[in-house]
Amino acid sequence: MIGLYLPGRSIVHRTPALVKLGALAFGMVLVGLSTEPWHLAVAVGIVLPLYAVAGIPARAAWQQIGPVLWILVFALPLQALFSGWLVAGLTGGRLVIAVALAALFTLTTTVSAVLEAFHVLLSPFRRWVDADRVGLLVALTIRCIPLIADIVHEVRDARRARGTQRSLRALAVPVVVRSLYAADAIGEALVARGLDD
Repeated sequence: MIGLYLPGRSIVHRTPALVKLGALAFGMVLVGLSTEPWHLAVAVGIVLPLYAVAGIPARAAWQQIGPVLWILVFALPLQALFSGWLVAGLTGGRLVIAVALAALFTLTTTVSAVLEAFHVLLSPFRRWVDADRVGLLVALTIRCIPLIADIVHEVRDARRARGTQRSLRALAVPVVVRSLYAADAIGEALVARGLDD
């Protein structure tokens, strides 16, 4: 999970985590509010150059974003059935761009930088909020998105090797089970480090 950070000297890597976090939140809101295909085209026109500036290899980017496309294979036809293909396409585009933005943040920001950013951000509210716990929660959430994507990728490969490509159950059940095992392992690691209540 921690190994997703790709070291680099680009301006994206050197930008403070707090600034990147604000830009990520702002970008997510704009993408979420997009209602026209050209809005998403503009977003893609911004995200792709950011990946290029950061020097993220295409393979690393695909490993983060590619698995989401398998979710869309099942979700988009259902969305199109109830809301039409335009709405389905916009929903799928929003999801892919949001994952791309989160992956860029993950690939260019260390966990310690995320924790420090949340510590600074929440320090005025220390009386009511445990900034360290919130920072850890956000860092784990951000890191677990690609972890789940990796699980989907591995299960898909295993399903292909068994010749059960068309079985939705052969994909869904192992993904859920392995995700629960991963969550359990993370929970045990947190308890072992004294971070339980």
